[in-house]
Amino acid sequence: MFDTHKVEIEWGGRPLVLETGKVARQADGAVMASYGETVVLATVVSAKQPKPGQDFFPLTVNYQEKTYAAGKIPGGYFKREGRPSENETLVSRLIDRPIRPLFPDGYKNDTQVVITVLQHDLENNPDVLSMVAASAALTLSGVPFMGPIAGARVGYINGEYVLNPHVDEMEETDLDLVVAGTSEAVLMVESEAQELPEDVMLGAVMFGHKGFQPVIDAIIQLAEAAAKEPRDFTAPDYSELEKEMLGIAEAELRDAYKITDKADRYAAVDAAKAKVKEHFTPAEGEDAKYTAEEIGAVFKSLQAKIVRWNILDTKSRIDGRDLSTVRPIVSEVGLLPRTHGSSLFTRGETQAIVVATLGTGEDEQYVDSLTGTYKATFMLHYNFPPFSVGETGRMGSPGRREIGHGKLAWRAIHPMMPAADQFPYTLRVVSEITESNGSSSMATVCGTSLALMDAGVPLNKPVAGIAMGLIKEDDRFAVLSDILGDEDHLGDMDFKVAGTSDGITALQMDIKIDGITEEIMQIALDQAKGGRLHILGEMGKALSESRGQLGEFAPRIEVMNIPVDKIRDVIGTGGKVIREIVEKTGAKINVEDDGTIKIASSSGKEIEAARKWIHSITAEPEVGTIYEGTVVKVADFGAFVNFFGPKDGLVHISQLAQERVGKTSDVVKEGQKVWVKLLGFDERGKVRLSMKVVDQETGQEIAQD
Repeated sequence: MFDTHKVEIEWGGRPLVLETGKVARQADGAVMASYGETVVLATVVSAKQPKPGQDFFPLTVNYQEKTYAAGKIPGGYFKREGRPSENETLVSRLIDRPIRPLFPDGYKNDTQVVITVLQHDLENNPDVLSMVAASAALTLSGVPFMGPIAGARVGYINGEYVLNPHVDEMEETDLDLVVAGTSEAVLMVESEAQELPEDVMLGAVMFGHKGFQPVIDAIIQLAEAAAKEPRDFTAPDYSELEKEMLGIAEAELRDAYKITDKADRYAAVDAAKAKVKEHFTPAEGEDAKYTAEEIGAVFKSLQAKIVRWNILDTKSRIDGRDLSTVRPIVSEVGLLPRTHGSSLFTRGETQAIVVATLGTGEDEQYVDSLTGTYKATFMLHYNFPPFSVGETGRMGSPGRREIGHGKLAWRAIHPMMPAADQFPYTLRVVSEITESNGSSSMATVCGTSLALMDAGVPLNKPVAGIAMGLIKEDDRFAVLSDILGDEDHLGDMDFKVAGTSDGITALQMDIKIDGITEEIMQIALDQAKGGRLHILGEMGKALSESRGQLGEFAPRIEVMNIPVDKIRDVIGTGGKVIREIVEKTGAKINVEDDGTIKIASSSGKEIEAARKWIHSITAEPEVGTIYEGTVVKVADFGAFVNFFGPKDGLVHISQLAQERVGKTSDVVKEGQKVWVKLLGFDERGKVRLSMKVVDQETGQEIAQD
């Protein structure tokens, strides 16, 4: 019934299986892939014709996790998967980035890649497997795709590289790196690292590239048996149009790209574009020789070529800098004094206001994933409003780009965050991009580091980031430090490196050509290190280390530990006790399953009152110690005094006063505050107290003759 084809290889100690022809046969390409016992389905559909007037390549990658893959039912009222989670968005981008450059220029047919996680064995992360499956489906589909690609995860455990480590092994690794590329070159890198040196990071990239070569061979083997006939597609030839356009606008564009101010430069480029449009506008009654879309596409290509030629020929860039100079940097902390921590980081025409907020356990984010629910105590959110580039635009929930940039900055800072037992706060950082002309994500890294230190968060070390670019024509190339927005759009590489003075904490690379060599990556890493150290020095002029204390408006948290069997006493039936403590003291209290209690308040008095209350519930009174108590009941034979949390004890009538007492009520009344000394316990375990050995005015013990 099914004309199926299957390829199986051993990869990283586990079987990798690629199968096609059985499922989703109406898609242009479909591959069921399994690694260990994790299973994904990747499908590709590409429209047969482009939409009229479309001037871009509409590629969409959708990675989706089904909760049934891990034997779970979704939470919430609707009990079905809803909007994409942050992880699904990030993995969609992870797959999109290496495949997008491999579609030919001029291909503008709607193309959708959908990857569905069908089964998760809780050992093998489905993200790299999904990338492999998507590449295989594209290779089989007949769509013009200059692949295949493959990807791999690289760990660094005990000084050794590990290919595709298991989920539980990732807790021990100093590196989480995903690399993707073709058989010849690397196309994409995404990573988080524990201050690793440049040579270790480069070694990891090359280890991963070598490690996924068998996967590329397996995809080719499957394609040889099951690939559809390639679609007829010939990239349009605009050489004549480009030649004519050069004669009209080359001089104006070269002059425009000598203007250092972004707004003035854009105005000059627009003037050149208007001249081109006017030239190609047909006279009344004549047909247009070229469409508006064709003219726009060639003009954009011409812009790129002129920028690239200038840089390669002169080693001078759009704003007059040489290849390695970083734009002027101004750093400021304490910008918003009533927030817990804030900074303003400006690098050239890129600027970020970054604000850090300290919270308690109540502010932790619960994150549902296929491997289980966990609590996030460090969140970093990045916002990119349209005014930051002088435009109007949609304002709403964050898009894929904003989520991706925020996660990159999070990866850069996360390795330097203090351990929870050293700094028991939930932290949220928000980066508001107020100006943008190149690498606002790296500005976010720098601003976040400053804002956290301003808030008194004990970062292990300051972190800075820099974006590197590449211009490559045949054998000539130039690596650029601290790229402008135009150099990003018109160049061949976006290579972002973040870290401390001692090593790299995050690395992200995207290549727009068919890959770069190890030599170019080495030059970029070395050049980035010099830039990073320079930026750290400039940041240090504002703040070089964390403040010694929290800001005036930040909450204080005190941590105490109680025996696990005392937790129920602190919480009380239905939470009655802990609610009373919170209500009476004003402090926030978080009780964890291991007996750790966090008490938070901006008032030290409130924290101390709550701490004493909890201590009185969980601790045992000590014989010979004097306590202040309250008379709760008066009897003929003595008075019962509440003296230690919920504990009461009897002051016998003979222990009420130095002199003989005839009637208990002559000495004490209910509700009266008294000082008592714990004498001990009788044979039945009842508490014995004494008032007569304590001065009721001072609470001091009376010396006995």
